[in-house]
Amino acid sequence: MKLVVAVTGASGSIYTQRLLAEIAKSPDVEECHVVLSTHAQEVAATELGSEGLTIPRGMKVHGDKTMDVPFVSGSARFEAMVIVPCSMGTLGRIAHGYSDGTIARAADVFLKEKRKLILVPRETPWNLVQARNVVTLIEAGALMLPAIPSFYGRPKSVEDVADTVVARILDHLGLRNDLMKRWKSSSEERE
Repeated sequence: MKLVVAVTGASGSIYTQRLLAEIAKSPDVEECHVVLSTHAQEVAATELGSEGLTIPRGMKVHGDKTMDVPFVSGSARFEAMVIVPCSMGTLGRIAHGYSDGTIARAADVFLKEKRKLILVPRETPWNLVQARNVVTLIEAGALMLPAIPSFYGRPKSVEDVADTVVARILDHLGLRNDLMKRWKSSSEERE
């Protein structure tokens, strides 16, 4: 599988860090490109420490102001793109076809080519404009996966909480993972 992971300046760098670590371990991922918006590392440094995001070895890193990357063309064969965290500004630009940078252009390509596009907004609350942009993208074929963690598995750390969201992203990418406790019925637990 060939993937693109885009990182905007929205809060939620822990989701990106945990996702990249899991992708790096997956035998099903042959290639992963990481695109950083102008403010992505600045926010990550604030949230994760002075180093910011740690990009695993072998992943290709790009800025948001280049078109010299293969995944901004429909002729390149990439299976999926995840934008995590996805700022509402980025979401709005994608919803309105305003491809002003690498992230928005790549998302536009994934939509037009009917490839998997997963957006992970973390901002809350939403205003009406943002809600309409979300609906527009769902109608266009994107998957909205808001960074809303689950707690039925009784997470014990911030990482465990973040992993409930990362596990859902990996599930929708079709990548196996054991990051969280899966829901089981009472009868299944007794077996």
